[in-house]
Amino acid sequence: MLSKKNQGLMAFLALMLLCLIWGYNWVVMKKALHFSGPFDFAALRTVLGALCLFIVMLVLKKPFRIKEIPSLIILGLLQTAGFTGLLIWALVEGGAGKTAVLTYTMPFWTMLLAWPLLGEKLSGWQWPAAFFSLMGILFILDPLHLGTDLFSMVLAIVSGISWALAVILAKKLQARSPDLDLISLTAWQMLFGSIPIVIFALMTHTTSIEWNGYFIGALIYNSVFGNAIAWLLWLYALRHLSAGVATMTTTVCPVIAVMASSIELHEFIKPFEFVGMFFIGISLLMISYDRIKRHQEGLVQPWLKNEPMIKSRHRKG
Repeated sequence: MLSKKNQGLMAFLALMLLCLIWGYNWVVMKKALHFSGPFDFAALRTVLGALCLFIVMLVLKKPFRIKEIPSLIILGLLQTAGFTGLLIWALVEGGAGKTAVLTYTMPFWTMLLAWPLLGEKLSGWQWPAAFFSLMGILFILDPLHLGTDLFSMVLAIVSGISWALAVILAKKLQARSPDLDLISLTAWQMLFGSIPIVIFALMTHTTSIEWNGYFIGALIYNSVFGNAIAWLLWLYALRHLSAGVATMTTTVCPVIAVMASSIELHEFIKPFEFVGMFFIGISLLMISYDRIKRHQEGLVQPWLKNEPMIKSRHRKG
């Protein structure tokens, strides 16, 4: 049996692998859109992703019984249809790296929206984090020199806002049903959220999908690695690391996306965009640091309130 120190190291390595999977996936999705329309790809990605999560539930003997169906449907509309659908649409015209950075402003939007919706006022490090996020968004948008990719940048930002609303709804859902399993919640909301994407894909389908090796590989990468394996890595990490530390580590994802898109897709980052990305990176670190401090002081609930449940299982085993 691994010592506590080795378990922590393995959890950190699991998070790094997770960041590589999620970070590089922006390049995979961008290249996949050369062979398919955005909504066709989004529909296939979400349906297969939900199927893979249900297989994981079957293997891990998770409960298939669902409750809070209306909330799960809304969660699916926000987290799957809204977040996933919009970010893939944004990738049509937008660069993979820049789209990833703008989408990863979701902790900033969660922090802002939690004020009116959850009564969680900004305090401490959250104020400078909010300032740096806003400055970063402004530098990337560069309103004095708006280009043809403005629409894609707005889509990326709205996808982050959609994710933030989903997080707030999930917090309320977990408060009402604390025994709701995280994988079960994710699988069902993804299934419900995939339905409007499938309908929209059928309505807007104009070009046939090019079923080549890369496109099939991209679907496997997204559904198996980006969904099933990624969630297993995340849950493993949460067993041995605090939610704050785990969340801070995942801020590496947009960095990997920017680096990978620069190397593989030859995307050029303008000076203003680089400054904006730097500011957003600082903001994400501040938000994560604030989460760690508040978690240590017992002021906030862990991510989706699942950490105590996961840790208690680990102690029993």
